[in-house]
This record gives sequence, structure tokens and C-alpha cells, in this order.
Amino acid sequence: MSAQYHISLPDPSKARGNDPDLSFHSQSAAGFAEELQDALRSTTLFEKWRAKQPDPDAVESQWGATDPSATVTGSQDDLRINLVATTRIDSDVFKQRLRLLAGHHWELRDVR
Repeated sequence: MSAQYHISLPDPSKARGNDPDLSFHSQSAAGFAEELQDALRSTTLFEKWRAKQPDPDAVESQWGATDPSATVTGSQDDLRINLVATTRIDSDVFKQRLRLLAGHHWELRDVR
């Protein structure tokens, strides 16, 4: 079953995780949406993160879940960027990916 996450990036310039290799790089709503969509559809972000762990082989496989049909749209609202992600990925995994990409500079506005 898919869930729809409504995410807000109040200050997009700060929407960066602790590790620049894993963080958002975009400046536009479309760019943020594309990066998040890729993080949900493919294992690229997960594999980069796992390789940086002390024991990569011990990382639980649930953290590598993907949803090839995930979609993310983005829009600009004044200075804020709003993202709507539709995915079947578990909410814990979804939130972990957002923390890698944006650090703590995002807000979960609604889940449907």
C-alpha cells in the first residue's frame, strides 16, 4: 500500500545532511524532487551510506528497500520548497533517506 508524504523544506539552502556525499545538491524544487525520487527508486543512496558504515555487511537489508514506482513532485512556495512523495517504502526507511539527504532541515507536514 502506498503512502503520500507531504514534506516541506523551510530553508532549502540548509536542506543538507551531515555527509556531503549523501546530501541533497539541488537548489530548485524540481531538483530536490528528482534527487528524493532517485533515493526511493534505486539503491544508489543506500549503497553509498552502507559503504560508510563500520561493518557494511551487518547493515540490515530492510534499509535498502526500493520502490521503482515511487514518484516525487516539488513546488516552490515563497522561499519554502514543498515535496509530495508517493511510495510503498516503509516510513522508517523513508525518514532515514530524508535525514541522509536533508539532515534535520525538513518537516513532515502530512501523510495520507
